[in-house]
Amino acid sequence: MLSYEELTPAERQLWDAFPEGREVDLRGGEERTVRAAVVVALLLGQNAEPSGAVPALRLTGARITGRIVLDGAEIRHLFRLRECVLEEDISLEAASTLAVGIVDSRLPGFRAPSARIGGRLTLRGSVVEGSADRFAVQLIHAHVSGELLLNGATLSAPGGVALSGGGMVLDGALYGEHGFRARGAVQLPGAQLNGGLFLRGARLENPGGVALSGDNMAVTTVRLSRGFTADGKVRLRGAQVADLLSFEGAELAGEGTSLVCVGMRTSDLDLRFAAAPGGRVDLRNAHAAGVVDDPRTWPPVLRLDGFVYDSVRFDDEDAMPGGVAPAQRLLWLRRDRDYRPQPYEQLASYYRRIGHDDHARRVLLHKQRHRRRTATSAVGRVWGALLDVTVGYGYRPWLAGVWLAALTTLGTLVFRALTPTPVKPGEGPPFNAFVYSLDLLIPVGGLGQRGAWHWDGGDAQWLAYAFVAIGWVLTTAVLAGVTRALSKN
Repeated sequence: MLSYEELTPAERQLWDAFPEGREVDLRGGEERTVRAAVVVALLLGQNAEPSGAVPALRLTGARITGRIVLDGAEIRHLFRLRECVLEEDISLEAASTLAVGIVDSRLPGFRAPSARIGGRLTLRGSVVEGSADRFAVQLIHAHVSGELLLNGATLSAPGGVALSGGGMVLDGALYGEHGFRARGAVQLPGAQLNGGLFLRGARLENPGGVALSGDNMAVTTVRLSRGFTADGKVRLRGAQVADLLSFEGAELAGEGTSLVCVGMRTSDLDLRFAAAPGGRVDLRNAHAAGVVDDPRTWPPVLRLDGFVYDSVRFDDEDAMPGGVAPAQRLLWLRRDRDYRPQPYEQLASYYRRIGHDDHARRVLLHKQRHRRRTATSAVGRVWGALLDVTVGYGYRPWLAGVWLAALTTLGTLVFRALTPTPVKPGEGPPFNAFVYSLDLLIPVGGLGQRGAWHWDGGDAQWLAYAFVAIGWVLTTAVLAGVTRALSKN
């Protein structure tokens, strides 16, 4: 128990003001030092006799010596420090308290793991300096009934963890805007942010590591936009975003992999980055109801296998029916350098759903071409090229008609200039170069010309053999291509 007589003049001001909840401003005084023990004593209820007002600790411009330790305490008073300098960190581990505010202050750390804060927790404008082996701010499994305000704050733990909030529950939102900066990782795995995550304009720095980790977090909306910068990986593996996940105007400078959204689910996904990310973007097995992006800021590598979406459009496609741009969307798919069939089938399914079957067939044709380029068998590549040239893998069956017309025209011109020999002189139909060419190219059935005439060697005989062989190949390609197309549609 502290006695009033042992308090310094600055501490007596705070002691006297506490029962009435008045603010004590020491910025203009000569004596600004307040011991942590005095702060702890007041928050634990000393000198909280009824005064007709609500006791609260409001202190401005002080230098606080010693460590404020309130682990496991039940604190029933508001606690606010403004423009203070603390020599040691604050510890509220497993404590229960009302709103806590540390504004425009400087301190070496803030620890409140498993704490229950019955109101807003604000570190607005403060500088919290940890180290590589110490958290700057630790809120693991904490429950905050209001918002977590980090606007304008700097959390510094280079090479370490700037904010540790794994399993944290916020009934309000987490705001880190208006110049918020984190040196070190921001970790929010498994966090539940019922009011959203807003880091518009924030700068996260953890070069070579994970700048933001939100694996498996549940959040209403995520705004990593409007100047948001991450020097390090942004990882949202398995995150559940009820509304919007936005990277509009964001800069992701992480090398290797800039953004990981594997298994993430969101209603709307905005990938209109300020510039192309420095590394790959991984959207495997993610799901978004709507996706909007900008071809000018596509990442160098885009992993799309298993990515499911209900609609996808470019930023400038609002005037286009359905937001269709198949030529560029195919280039988008090619950002995934490995062949994966699902991204092509997903895009084709989207085009069919909005009534653009021609675009869907084009996408599926390019899927087969991509597959052929990655085939390890030379036979497979040759056969694939033949299917492509003849019938477009079944998605362009009219090509077979083009080939048939061209070869029939060639045969008509060649065979008309030569004289064939009848198989049975005086019998059979008269020779017709057009019908004869067509009869050679159609292997099934017959038009009566192929069996009635033959050639006595020479180039015409070899051309006839070639036409028969081409006819079989063309028919086989048509059947294989159409069967493939029908089986996929």
